[in-house]
Amino acid sequence: MELVDDLAELGKFDDAISGSVRDPYSDMAMARRAHPVHRLDDSVMPHKDQMPVFMVYRHKEILQVLADNETYSSSHIRDFFGPVLGQDIMLAKDEPQHGRYRALVAGAFLPSAVAAMEEQVIRPVANELIDKFVDRGRADLVKEFTFPFPAQIIGAKFGLPREDYPRFQTWTIELISWLFKPERGLVASASMNKYFAGYLAARRKEPTGDLISTLALAEIDGDRLTDEEIFSFLRLLLPAGVETTYRATGNMLYGLLSNPDQLDAVREDRSLVQRAIDETLRWEPPLQCITRIATCDTVLDGVKIPAGSTVMPMLGAANHDENRYEAPDEFNIFRKPQVHVTFGHGVHGCLGRNLALLEMRVALNILLDRLPNLRLDLQGDPHIRGQVFRSPTALPVLFG
Repeated sequence: MELVDDLAELGKFDDAISGSVRDPYSDMAMARRAHPVHRLDDSVMPHKDQMPVFMVYRHKEILQVLADNETYSSSHIRDFFGPVLGQDIMLAKDEPQHGRYRALVAGAFLPSAVAAMEEQVIRPVANELIDKFVDRGRADLVKEFTFPFPAQIIGAKFGLPREDYPRFQTWTIELISWLFKPERGLVASASMNKYFAGYLAARRKEPTGDLISTLALAEIDGDRLTDEEIFSFLRLLLPAGVETTYRATGNMLYGLLSNPDQLDAVREDRSLVQRAIDETLRWEPPLQCITRIATCDTVLDGVKIPAGSTVMPMLGAANHDENRYEAPDEFNIFRKPQVHVTFGHGVHGCLGRNLALLEMRVALNILLDRLPNLRLDLQGDPHIRGQVFRSPTALPVLFG
């Protein structure tokens, strides 16, 4: 089985992984009030070793889990995504090994490093996408803007040809969906290895300053990274740099377009753009939960958690905790700013947050600059959906 090479299919929008749930927060609120730390019935989500699974619904306990990487290890992620992302995946490493691997690429995502991309890459990509529909007076901002936008940014970060960007989008979908479509996920992983091998060999001989060159020259304890270690980095950074950012940008646009008074306020006062981004990430995190494994017997909010248990902090529940946020289900860019957990917390906090924030800011400003009287086309029933990954499937708009 091979990935489709028909350009009509490459990069085609696909969001089958999300599901149809429109409101997961009501059920999470009920669960949080009843049992902030809840053991799932083994028949609901059986662990492969018959160990229990615990869901964590309250902000306080979620921060506790994310801050304690010794008691709650990230190695469990390898069980879920190791077959496609690689056994050397940085996300599944614990300290101190995780810190050494993260340091290899952290510099490429510092504010100063991503700021240089704004004029060179991010603005041109945004404008080129808008050019395709600006004269039409209507568009689907998901399929025509938010979905293709970050794939082109991360492709540029890798230093790869623009004509291959649709492949990145397809690979991202296949990697993320692999638990539901395992054959396609494995094929995508192998295809990426084959694709990147040529570029990696070339960068080893002649570095060009891109992210692949950085990895090609990187060393851990005096040893260069192996090809497989580098492929694991690239297989992780591709979906991480594409999937969540496109969803977060779509959620931001939906939140503003569904609240025209707030959209007007942002349009008139661009200092509110960052408030809109922060509120979006709190209100609708693109990824609702993450997973950890207990390394020892422990207790969380009075609940005994045996060693080897899966512990799942529900990020969306933390961001909607009524003990922390007033009217948490409302989108309100004027609420008192408080730190959210959408980017995680602790040593495994999101590496690409600076790039994601910059992409969202540039996208919103340029869309407001170029699409006058931007508004929802309500005949399309736009809405956010999803259980684990959340974003609009479509965002039909009118303008002009």
